[in-house]
Amino acid sequence: MKGLILSGGTGTRLRPLTFTSAKQLLPVANRPILCFAIDALRDVGIHDIGIVVGTTAPEVKNTLGDGSSFGIQVTYLHQSEPLGLAHAVSLARPFLGEEPFVMMLGDNVIHGGFQHAMKQFMQTRVDALVLTGPVDDPQHFGIVQLQGDRIVRLVEKPSRDLGNLALCGVYFFNPVIHAAIRAITPSPRGELEITDAVQWLVDHHFSVSHTVVTSWWKDTGRPNDLLEANRLLLEDLTPDIQGSIDHESVITGPIQVGSGTTIRKSTLRGPISIGHNVHIENAYIGPYTSIGDDVTIHGTDVEYSVILSGCIIDQAPRLDQCLLGRYVEIVRTTRNPRSVRMVLGDQSICEWS
Repeated sequence: MKGLILSGGTGTRLRPLTFTSAKQLLPVANRPILCFAIDALRDVGIHDIGIVVGTTAPEVKNTLGDGSSFGIQVTYLHQSEPLGLAHAVSLARPFLGEEPFVMMLGDNVIHGGFQHAMKQFMQTRVDALVLTGPVDDPQHFGIVQLQGDRIVRLVEKPSRDLGNLALCGVYFFNPVIHAAIRAITPSPRGELEITDAVQWLVDHHFSVSHTVVTSWWKDTGRPNDLLEANRLLLEDLTPDIQGSIDHESVITGPIQVGSGTTIRKSTLRGPISIGHNVHIENAYIGPYTSIGDDVTIHGTDVEYSVILSGCIIDQAPRLDQCLLGRYVEIVRTTRNPRSVRMVLGDQSICEWS
């Protein structure tokens, strides 16, 4: 059985970070989101994985290579433009062949994996099985409507109340899905929707079932969701201190500190993940913060934030619920007159109080 991970798309909801990085490679708990999808497939015994890539293909390939370091074999499948999830499946057909497969969205995190779903799919031999979970904002998701335990309707991002049971981005398919995709037409937004293909299966009396996630799941396509996924993953943090912490610093709660990192005269309250070659001095780092490699933080409070590699934060105001891209600099100046000087990309957000 093969796996298929979708890692294309432009990540418009995460701009400006995604102007220079694939959304699936943004880190949560100091690890690229895409790696959690790979873990989930490998944990159900799938090692032959196709990854659909788009304009960010070079970055994805540089991160994953041939997959051997993850214990898998990777085949890259290029999608020239984002024409929908079902379109991605159709271009992957030569790789998938005529056998069942699991498809997963590369920017979704399924805590605890989906071994129970794999078991159900293999035992029931249905034509399609989708992983579902309740959400608070169903208008942002593909929604499943049930009649008893039977799926009767799937709607992508409904404009009216159709329930709150959302598709979690994991799909188990038999080869009949290829016939369904050939039969559908693009949606009003110009994409071949996987929900339409599954609906075709339902309408033509193929067996389609669902199972609910056993823990939590997150679509990390928006900044707040990425920060929340980071928080939830840090709840599972295993303490590991490889760097140097002086006797004047105060550490409470679980933290990870990478090699070459120095922490001086600071207070850290875990869970916190800190990368390699980081320097923290006269600072407070609060819970649910991930700090990438080669970051400097001096004289600043940081909490509930994700800070990517190479950032410099020097005597800045308190940072809370922040998502900082690579090589961001937030520094205090002594120039007069006092002012705020910024260089911000498209769709940046800056709040000051």
